[in-house]
Amino acid sequence: MNVRGSGAVVTGGGNGIGRALARRLAAAGARVVVNDLDPAAAAAVADEIGGWAAPADVSTGNGIGDLIAAAREHVGEIDIYCSNAGVAAGTGEDSTEEVWQRSWDVNVMAHVRASRELIPGWLARGRGRFIVTASAAGLLTMLGTAPYSVTKHAAVAYAEWLAATYGHRGLVVHCICPQGVRTGMLAGSGRAGDVVLQPAAIEPEVVADALWDGMTEGRFLILPHPEVAGYYTLRASDTDKWLHGMSRLQRRIEETDSGKLTAEN
Repeated sequence: MNVRGSGAVVTGGGNGIGRALARRLAAAGARVVVNDLDPAAAAAVADEIGGWAAPADVSTGNGIGDLIAAAREHVGEIDIYCSNAGVAAGTGEDSTEEVWQRSWDVNVMAHVRASRELIPGWLARGRGRFIVTASAAGLLTMLGTAPYSVTKHAAVAYAEWLAATYGHRGLVVHCICPQGVRTGMLAGSGRAGDVVLQPAAIEPEVVADALWDGMTEGRFLILPHPEVAGYYTLRASDTDKWLHGMSRLQRRIEETDSGKLTAEN
């Protein structure tokens, strides 16, 4: 697949998966606009890859509008949009309203608002590529954080809807669903992350390579951890068995927490 000369935007591109995506696209010849909430992080990556920094808060409609306007000033038409920014916050049903709303705005509405801005032009041109960084949590679940799990499920659902609705009109949609990736988000994921994700965690560059392979092959679902396909199949074919397995895993997390508290006391 040739993306040389294409205009690309990567949100949350200052670190982690976003930085790896920006580097991969730039290495393939795309003209990349790097977005991040942290202006210094966006600038550092943009300088490294010969791109442009466009700091903005993509959790808001105004932030998305400002980002897309700035990107068009730098690269003209936007051919590839990596809606990658995400947050992991909160624990269970008792997470605050503010945490739930922030998770919804970043993990779901950022995709909706960006596509609202971009799709009319893409449909008129008959082509465009929209990439959603979701999570294996959106196909399965992530123990320890209900807001993250719920909103990542919604992100997958929205990406599926876009692909089903506009695929015949030239819109290509990819949905990235990794498990643990060695980023700051994983480092802050607590005991559940330590038990569930750390053992099989991969580098962000592996995610970027998996996306590139999926783009080349025209696949919607990008699974940097191939084993997730088996888990997803089990969840669909025998949901009760899958839930029992997840419940056992939750007990392991709780037992690990109890052991840690005993050792510390």
